[in-house]
Amino acid sequence: MIFLDSNIPMYLIWAPHPKQTEAQILTDRLIAAGERLVTDTEVLQEILHRYTSINRRQFIRPGFVAVRGLVDEIFPVEEPDLWRAAEIVEKPSQFSARDAIHIAIMQRHSIQRILSFDADFDQWPGIERIHLV
Repeated sequence: MIFLDSNIPMYLIWAPHPKQTEAQILTDRLIAAGERLVTDTEVLQEILHRYTSINRRQFIRPGFVAVRGLVDEIFPVEEPDLWRAAEIVEKPSQFSARDAIHIAIMQRHSIQRILSFDADFDQWPGIERIHLV
């Protein structure tokens, strides 16, 4: 099982960008390999927030559709996840609140791999970030 971070679908639907090709290659490879991709509702909230904040609202629905088309399951953010995320950010670290929520959900579901361009995840013990070399 591999957790899909928000930056992957955002690069897939956004204007041409060097990471767009990499995101497409990675998702194509994982899907072809039969990997189970999952994410959480916070990823959808990130897409909603980002495209609203930069006034690119026309990308919200395509972002949601891209996520839904890529993943097998979207996990809800539950209260225990928020308590765990609070513990994560209380420690001196570079993790954002959103990343901490993703880590908490990954821990709850025993997910050890993440598809993301966010190198901060490399700092969390027990998480392997999938990326092109």
